[in-house]
This record gives sequence, C-alpha cells and structure tokens, in this order.
Amino acid sequence: MAELILGIETSCDETSAAVLSVSEGRPSLQSLVILSQDVHKVFGGVVPELASRAHLRTIAPVVDQALTEAGIGLADLSGVAVTAGPGLIGALLVGLMYGKTLAWRTGLPLIGVHHLEGHLFAPTLEDATLEPPFVALLVSGGHTMLLDVRAWGSYRLLGQTRDDAAGEAFDKVAALLGLGYPGGPSIERLAREGKPGRFKLPRPMLDATGADRFAFSFSGLKTAVLRAVQQSPDIDRDRADLARGFQDAALDVLVEKTARAAEELGHPTVVIGGGVACNRALADRMRIRLDGFARVAVASPRLNTDNAAMIAAAGAWHLARGERSGGNLEPMDNLPFPGLVTEADAEAVAP
Repeated sequence: MAELILGIETSCDETSAAVLSVSEGRPSLQSLVILSQDVHKVFGGVVPELASRAHLRTIAPVVDQALTEAGIGLADLSGVAVTAGPGLIGALLVGLMYGKTLAWRTGLPLIGVHHLEGHLFAPTLEDATLEPPFVALLVSGGHTMLLDVRAWGSYRLLGQTRDDAAGEAFDKVAALLGLGYPGGPSIERLAREGKPGRFKLPRPMLDATGADRFAFSFSGLKTAVLRAVQQSPDIDRDRADLARGFQDAALDVLVEKTARAAEELGHPTVVIGGGVACNRALADRMRIRLDGFARVAVASPRLNTDNAAMIAAAGAWHLARGERSGGNLEPMDNLPFPGLVTEADAEAVAP
C-alpha cells in the first residue's frame, strides 16, 4: 500500500505544499503547489519580514489546495515533512509551526528536512533510476557546494564557495546591468543575445590545486563585471555581451570543477540541483563536458526552485528509515547538513 507524505516548504519567498505517494520506495508526485511572492521584485531582493507575513497569509490555503489536487484529506496522509532549515528564520518558522501543528493534531509522524538535502532528492521525482553513487553540484542563491554522494544520507563535502554563492552572484550582476530580480533568468535570457569572448572575465579558482581544487569563489568575478560596467562608454550596447561574458565565466568554473570531481571519483552520474540548475546552459555544458563518461541528472525547473515536492521526497526517505522529529523541532537558519562530512573529517576517522 502506498504511503502519502505531505511536504511543506517556506524557507525563503515561495510558499509550497505537495503530496507525494511512495510505493516500494518509488515516489510519485500527486500534487505540487508553489506560490511565489512577487512583492520582493520591487526591492531587488527578498525582504525577510515581508516574506514571513506572506507565508502566514498563504500557508493554509496552499496546503489545502495541495490536498485537494491530490484528491485526499488529512486522514489519508502517512506523514508530514517540513523544511527545518537553512533559510530565513521567520519564513522557516511559519512552515515548521504549521507542519508541527498538523502532525500533532492528526497524530502523524513528523520529519524536519534539510533544504539542501531536498534539492538532492528532487531529480528522483522524475528519474526513478537515479541512485548513488554520484557527484552532486548544489547551486542556489545561498549555497554553492560540490558533494560526493556514496549513498543516500551519506555525503562528503568536496568543496564550497569561499564567498558569494553562484545564485547570489547572478543576482548581483543582474543588478549591476540594470536587470530584474531574480537575476538568474534575466542574465540567461540576455546572454543568448551576447557575443561570446568580447569581455574576457576571470575564472576564479579554476586552476586551484590541492585542498582548493573543488572550492569556488565568485566575488572577484562580480567585481570584474562591476569594473567593466563602470568603464563602459555605452552600457546599453555592452549589456548583452557582459551578461554573456559573466555567464560563460561562472558556468565554466561550475562545469569544469564538477567534471573533474566525477572523473577523479569515477562516479557514473552527476546531479545538478538548486535554483541555478534551472539555467539550461549549465546543464547543456555539463552534458557536453561529460559526454561518454557520466550522465547528468537535472530536475525540471519547477522542481529545482524552492518547492515542497523535494522536501516530501527527502522526508519520505527519512520516515521510511524510522526517523522522526519530536515536538521540540525548531527552525535553524544554519541547520547542519545531515550526514555531511568534510574531507578532514573523513581522514580523521579513517583506520
């Protein structure tokens, strides 16, 4: 008999709920509702207080709609999975308290889910064959990290950003170019019109070695774009070429470091997750770079943005293992990634 898991996600500026059916370990999405908060476009970025208030207004109707679209009621559910962090603490609090209340009221098991682990599980909703081992590139507005995934729940950190996340760099460069928020889609659209190679921007840490070989840095690239904008005699003429130059530089680093990790580890699969994974050029370049060596798994854009389906998928895996969160579960903006170890940690426990 299939189990039905309700997922809830409110880590930033999307209020989302989903119902996932799991039978013999295979997930099947029954419904997914995502309500984005357009108010933040006016400010060029997410305003935490406004995000929290919007979640308060919409969380109940979003959950109700997800249940209605799945054709079920609360009594049909087998568990509740909710994002516990990381994210905006006020936004997380809304979803987590709502999920805890539902679980308490119905007697359902509750599991708090790490937002980034949710991104790892997102491709499984469309690719039933996806299983570790694989290399995972998680790229979003708040995070950029490269993981060695030997098994679900067991993650080794290969490298992460030393400063700006990739998505944050896209947003900041979009602002420098006078484009809209969020910056990723704006940069990607404009870059299609740009001339490649006209602006030769740096590829930060691309040739780093040793412990830094899988680390990222985007602040210097962002500064290079700033200087190019300041020195441009005609920004309207240069805007598309700068967008192309920035995107080419950022994607070159992301693709090459990920490909080198897959080759070093010998993994047959690469997973790309997070909001920046919506960039089609990133997935296309990754497939070209790894052609004949590893396949590339990327979820559709709807499942790469912040959504409750991925939270339900990760939560279902933990619930199936008998894991439960207690009534003392609280949101954490810096929630530790479950099962994550660094290379230094792995070496310390090695025999």
